[in-house]
Amino acid sequence: MTASKKITLTRPDDWHLHVRDGEILSSVLEDTAKRFSRAIIMPNLADPVTNTEKAEQYRERIINALPNDYKLTFEPLMTLYLTNRTSTAEIRKAWDSGFIHAVKWYPAGATTNSDKGVSDIVACYDVLEVMAEIGMPLLVHGEVTDPTVDVFDREKTFIDQFLSGIIKNFPTLKVVFEHITTEHAVQFVKDAPAYVGATITAHHMLLNRNALFTGGIRPHHYCLPVLKRENHRKALIEAATSGNKKFFLGTDSAPHSQKAKENACGCAGIYSSHGGIEFYAEIFDKAGALDKLEAFASFHGPDFYGLPRNRDKITLSRKQSPIPETVPFGNESCVPLRAGGTLEWVID
Repeated sequence: MTASKKITLTRPDDWHLHVRDGEILSSVLEDTAKRFSRAIIMPNLADPVTNTEKAEQYRERIINALPNDYKLTFEPLMTLYLTNRTSTAEIRKAWDSGFIHAVKWYPAGATTNSDKGVSDIVACYDVLEVMAEIGMPLLVHGEVTDPTVDVFDREKTFIDQFLSGIIKNFPTLKVVFEHITTEHAVQFVKDAPAYVGATITAHHMLLNRNALFTGGIRPHHYCLPVLKRENHRKALIEAATSGNKKFFLGTDSAPHSQKAKENACGCAGIYSSHGGIEFYAEIFDKAGALDKLEAFASFHGPDFYGLPRNRDKITLSRKQSPIPETVPFGNESCVPLRAGGTLEWVID
């Protein structure tokens, strides 16, 4: 472990975030706005954000839900939800809006509210051609949904069956392989063209799949892609702390109510925004790589998206801070990552 007790960073951004909608939105948004200047907002609402008008309306709801202290300091970066019927005209309209920064590809049925996602990516090839032309990134939930494929192999199978072909057929298309979880994905991104990047979550670097079963079923550690073996967790840490500009921060913080998680068919998702940068500081500290945290958290993402780096700073101190057992979640509660434990770093 490094000797440093403080670190000052350019304010980071979160390049993969779920903030939900309605009363829930107001409950979770402040945790992100306290830590990040911008966030890529996922479009998989119950009524998916499939066009520019819906994205603009959702953006307005997010801005309205921000506490006054953050209305001028936090920017939601919107995305569209790709379907088999998305038109090239809609893609151009979204890009011209200036506030929509990417398109999200959910294989139909892969995760929360993905049933309206893509069932045939070939049907979207005209859309991908336009995106490559204008420089609009494609964000990928990289798992197959074939029930015959083992849940722990779905990311690797997705690479082999789909993503490799997309990269080959559209060599200038910007692609973000989101929340990668395996050493296979790490190597794929390293070997891919410069237009391919990846986000890495804190929870996939903090936990391996044993965390799902320690002392019984742990529903609050269930996420998609599911946690993997220890060798994969170590590969993610090595990639994140390597300084390679293809890898950058994306929390994939995905809140659900305690009731929705603790039932016979619990929802997938881990809420981590309460430690959105602090968990990463802990990971980089333990890896002896605090000097690489700023690039991973604050530089690689905006550079990939072609956006300016932030100018303001935040300072983190190595100091324990308690994490509550639950946090407010509309009229219910949400169990955060490491509930009842501690953060090892805090924002000054």
